[in-house]
Amino acid sequence: MKSITVYFSRAGQNYVNGEIKELKTGNTETAALLLQKETGCELFKIEPAVSYSEIYSECVKEAVADMKSGARPEPVSWPENMEQYDTVYLAYPNYCGTMPMILFTFLEKYDFTGKKICPLCTNEGSGMGRSEEDIKRLCPGADVRKGLSVHGAEAEMAGDAIRSWLETCG
Repeated sequence: MKSITVYFSRAGQNYVNGEIKELKTGNTETAALLLQKETGCELFKIEPAVSYSEIYSECVKEAVADMKSGARPEPVSWPENMEQYDTVYLAYPNYCGTMPMILFTFLEKYDFTGKKICPLCTNEGSGMGRSEEDIKRLCPGADVRKGLSVHGAEAEMAGDAIRSWLETCG
């Protein structure tokens, strides 16, 4: 069985524990790297062709506009040979109560029938939002497992939570 962690993460200004902080590495990337360390799986970072602003308030406006318009932002590149993976760990921040719209683009690109999808969502208290339901809707033939909500400010210390989750996610 072969697995991959596909993630979207944003550095720059982020909302962390009630304040705006400058992050060199986004919280989701930090969690995705811990996940890769635990699983040994391949890693693919989804990078948008048009980046979100590094200024937090502008990024929020852009994310809301994407959500309202149903945008499907294009990535710089796509993971190759997705058919070879049995398990897809999908890591993303909570944007507008779900995943960033570029994750919708990714999930609509491939056929996940028969694959296991394990979602991991970083957030500052909003949890998974409706992302698990959205993944199930976008990937009707996939086995979508219970996701893991990681408090973004604590992403560096999420190793134990990720290990426990992996036991249930399989």
